Amino acid sequence: MAISGLGPHGERASAPERVLLLPEDLARARFRNFRVGIVLHTLESDWAQQQLAGLVGTLGDCGVAVIDVVDCGFTPELQIRALDRLIAERADAIISLPVANTKVAAAHARVAEAGIKLILLDNVPTGLLPGKDYVSLISADNFGLGKIASEGLASHLPDNADLGVLGYDADFFATNEREIAFVKWMQINRPDVRLHVRRFASLSEVGAIAHDLMTAHSDMAGMFVVWDTPAMAVAQAMKTMKRKIPMSTVDLGRDAAISLAANHPIVAIAAQQPSRQGEAAASTTVTSLLGRLVPAWIALPGVAVDRSNVVECFQTIWRRPAPKEVLRKLKLLS
Repeated sequence: MAISGLGPHGERASAPERVLLLPEDLARARFRNFRVGIVLHTLESDWAQQQLAGLVGTLGDCGVAVIDVVDCGFTPELQIRALDRLIAERADAIISLPVANTKVAAAHARVAEAGIKLILLDNVPTGLLPGKDYVSLISADNFGLGKIASEGLASHLPDNADLGVLGYDADFFATNEREIAFVKWMQINRPDVRLHVRRFASLSEVGAIAHDLMTAHSDMAGMFVVWDTPAMAVAQAMKTMKRKIPMSTVDLGRDAAISLAANHPIVAIAAQQPSRQGEAAASTTVTSLLGRLVPAWIALPGVAVDRSNVVECFQTIWRRPAPKEVLRKLKLLS
């Protein structure tokens, strides 16, 4: 599938194959004994766990020691302290998913100033430039994910429907791109639909915001939520209110897969490939540490998932069997 979005500085995407490691690359890396720190927004989500597995596994293949894995809990202050600690530890490279833009920009800039390679996941802090302040951004095609989610939900919407859009209230490249693409696709292809956009600043707010949105619009006929963890909070709010509203989201987490297999409330998912993304980020890191230039933006396409292909997509993305609850919902297991 072609990449439909652009990078944060208008870059065209490069494929992960651009940083494919050859046997001689692995041998050279093992000889160098590189040390790398990983700083993630959270370790609680299925996406984060798969991303981390791809990162650590590939770095391990190259003989690269992961000296720290940090869960920032979506908190800029924690991320800043983690980056400064890894700078003091003189890591050879830091792989970071910035939890904000402006607040964490100076801390990320200090990484390159210290002569440490900085590889970014999903987001670029304000003012940072590729080749100067960071090596590369590795992400999904988030604009494409928004389009996939809108296309998947559109067929479940009646004419002149009210549609809720629940976005993330942060200056965050990945989720911003998803929301923009979703809204744009609906405005062009379903101009009859009335969009009602709300945003949450923290996951603890999601249920209450969804409840208020569904109360304010009693005829709500569809929902889009920017990733699967808050989507499951919305699903719980629907259950509490005894509402049945079709929903689309991003990421094929375990609970989202079960909901999709049941065809309620999730009816369509735009899935990332977090394990492959982690592998690509690790390969980019090693390629850079070996002194070779890498693309400014490496992106992986999204995967359109519905009830008909959820099992095969889960197996492909997770590299493990689908949960038994998914198989039972599809009557593939008694």
